[in-house]
Amino acid sequence: MLQLTNLKKTYGQRVILDIRDLILPEGAHWVKGNNGSGKTSLMKIIAGINPFEGNVILNGIGLIEKPLEYRQLVSFAEAEPLFPGFLTGWDLIRFVQQTRKEKDDVIEALVEYFDILSFLPYAVGTYSSGMVKKLSLLLPFIGSVKLVLLDEPLITLEDSFLPKLFSLIKERQAQGVSFLLSSHQSFHESQFIPTSKIIVENQTVTLIES
Repeated sequence: MLQLTNLKKTYGQRVILDIRDLILPEGAHWVKGNNGSGKTSLMKIIAGINPFEGNVILNGIGLIEKPLEYRQLVSFAEAEPLFPGFLTGWDLIRFVQQTRKEKDDVIEALVEYFDILSFLPYAVGTYSSGMVKKLSLLLPFIGSVKLVLLDEPLITLEDSFLPKLFSLIKERQAQGVSFLLSSHQSFHESQFIPTSKIIVENQTVTLIES
């Protein structure tokens, strides 16, 4: 369960988010909102990246009280990731693997599943946008996390891979992992039915259960 309490995010004098109380059950939730509504700010707050007022609690562990323990439970993939161009795909994967203490056989299975082995030895700066996207989506599936945040996962992702991505999400859901997916695009019901919709507008959020 994820809980946001008295959460407030401002940039200067401008209030971006003001959420008194939000409780999300386990599941896969669709974060919706117009450009500039605060979707990405919300995702980065929950990921433990952006500073804010209030608190975020996941499975009883508060981000403010136990920041390291909290962050070990959460993974985040940005909409348009900017990785250091001189690093290879393997460099990034091995870094996350060491941080998350993941086994080699799990890494090998993920690399095969995402079909990215051919370009991992090369510098990320040489990758196409689609290659970067697939790498960025693989990384949050490394390790025993409880919440995965995917910001605009469909952007620049080839349509042929979508069934595999949603299949992996369903598999991890069955293992007790929850997801937040932000997207301007609707999800096809044959591939993915969200547990709820989180509407971000007017500096706050509204939860609509499916």
